[in-house]
Formats: sequence, C-alpha cells, structure tokens
Amino acid sequence: MARLVPRSGDAVFANVERVNAELFTLTYGAIVRQLITDLEEVEEVNKQLDQMGYNIGIRLIDEFLAKSNVSRCVDFKETADVIAKVGFKMFLGVTASVTNWDSDGTSCSLVLEENPLVDFVELPDMYQGLHYCNILSGVIRGTLEMVSMKTEVTWVRDMLRGDDACKLRVKLLKQVPEEYPYKDDE
Repeated sequence: MARLVPRSGDAVFANVERVNAELFTLTYGAIVRQLITDLEEVEEVNKQLDQMGYNIGIRLIDEFLAKSNVSRCVDFKETADVIAKVGFKMFLGVTASVTNWDSDGTSCSLVLEENPLVDFVELPDMYQGLHYCNILSGVIRGTLEMVSMKTEVTWVRDMLRGDDACKLRVKLLKQVPEEYPYKDDE
C-alpha cells in the first residue's frame, strides 16, 4: 500500500489563509487578560487556557488533515514530527524541533525557538505561575485525542520566564483503538 508523503510545513503554510500575526497576538493577549480579570487565580486561568486549546484542537484536526495532505502516521514519533514541522508551521507560522525522546518512544519535547504568542508580552512578577501559552498544550492534547492518542502535555521552559525557547513535554499515555459506529456482519 502506497503512503502519501506529507507536504512540508512551508508548502502548506504558503497555501493557507492567514490572519495578521500581530492582530492574532494582540487578540490572544486580550483573551488572557480577560481570563485573569474574570478568574483571578492564575491556576484557574491555566486550566481555562488549556481547556480552550483542547476545544480548538478537537476541531482544528479536520482543517489540518484536509489542507496538509498528511496520511496516517505510523507511530507517535512520526506524529510528533508532523506536529512540529507541519502543524506549527501551518497554524503559527513557525516550526518546532522534536528532542529528548525517551527509550520507549512515548515521550518527547517540542521546542519552539520562536513563539508569536509571546510577542509584545511581559509577564509581571505576580503572574509567574501563569502558563501564558497554555492554549498550545490544550491544542496538542485535543488534536492528538482526535487521532486516537491520549496524551499529557506540560510546560518545561518558557520565554516569558527568561528561557531561550518554549519547550513542551508531550507524553503518550495510551493509544486508543478506533471504534467504528457499525459492525461488519459478513
């Protein structure tokens, strides 16, 4: 059976309609600010951003699959590479690198040297517990769940805390078997 070769992130990015990056960044900042005002507790804001991202991710996968021409990945390693090279490029205009694989091939780090969500942002000391870009961890979780992968996504490094890059740890908890809505009686 022939496999489709995924289009490069650059090829997909060139063919996707984009919103002005600065407008998107400022709009996202306004959302985070409003959540801080409404929820008051940083940990609750982190949870809400993650949940918002998760809800986006479960819907975003359809657009990703329709526009990227990526075929089914054979394993978690290939999936992580597609997220880093095609997904991030398609939706954020940047690519990530995949590093620090564990020996089982079920846990890795996604490293973003550039993150447009943190442009124009300074995190005040009183919000040091805020994972400002937590929406990204939710998007990754939601997207992977829709392709039958239950994952845990955590922040390891953050540019807003003085690190040189943003680093997410993605751990595959379990591969969920696909369920079909009907049985073949033959």
